[in-house]
Amino acid sequence: MSESLLGLGLVLLAYLAGSVSPGVILGRAFRGIDLREHGSGNPGTTNAFRVLGTRLGLLVFAVDLLKGFLLVLLARYLAGPWVTVLVAMAAILGHNWSLFLRGRGGKGVATGAGVVLAMMPLTLALLLAVFFAVFAVTRYVSLASISATALFPVLAVAFGQPDAYVAFSVAGAALVIAAHHANIRRLLRGEERRAVLPRRGRRGKTHPRGNRHPGRPRRSAPGMAADKPLNGSGGEGR
Repeated sequence: MSESLLGLGLVLLAYLAGSVSPGVILGRAFRGIDLREHGSGNPGTTNAFRVLGTRLGLLVFAVDLLKGFLLVLLARYLAGPWVTVLVAMAAILGHNWSLFLRGRGGKGVATGAGVVLAMMPLTLALLLAVFFAVFAVTRYVSLASISATALFPVLAVAFGQPDAYVAFSVAGAALVIAAHHANIRRLLRGEERRAVLPRRGRRGKTHPRGNRHPGRPRRSAPGMAADKPLNGSGGEGR
């Protein structure tokens, strides 16, 4: 098989794999709901944690990451850097604009992380450090994602990555940030929702910070990852 046919096959396979939405599949299988009709309406990892709960959210994240990681790793061993980059872009494009969801999809963060893990693992480690640092300070998942993504091209150049990888870092970062356009507008208006983390109660039970009062019923906090689906569409803007 010629390298061009091999590259084309890998790119098509990456787009199809990227188009598979574990959030929608797992939501229907285990909760009997369509993830696109709950929370923010996004079928990606963040909304999966919010609507489907921690366990299923982690599974969605793992699948979204692996569908980028495995195919890019395969391309690295079978083809050159430019084919690898095209495969990486195809996986993210499939995730963001899924063939199976009629052009809808996630925002490319988890799949993008898998892609970078296969291409530049040290760079990914630093990007994750930035992500968690920004999230710890602000509790905005979107701002943490945007901050780490914007740093990606800078690190690719600083570490002397091949030209193909540098080009990918610029194009991939632009793609992921563009997918966060609604979040950016909400951040600028002060309307973006912060993640509310559970904390350990006196008897070992977890509950959101500042949301437990004696004699009052417990209410689910917006953005809290619960093990039961949250109903309604009062989440982030779609």
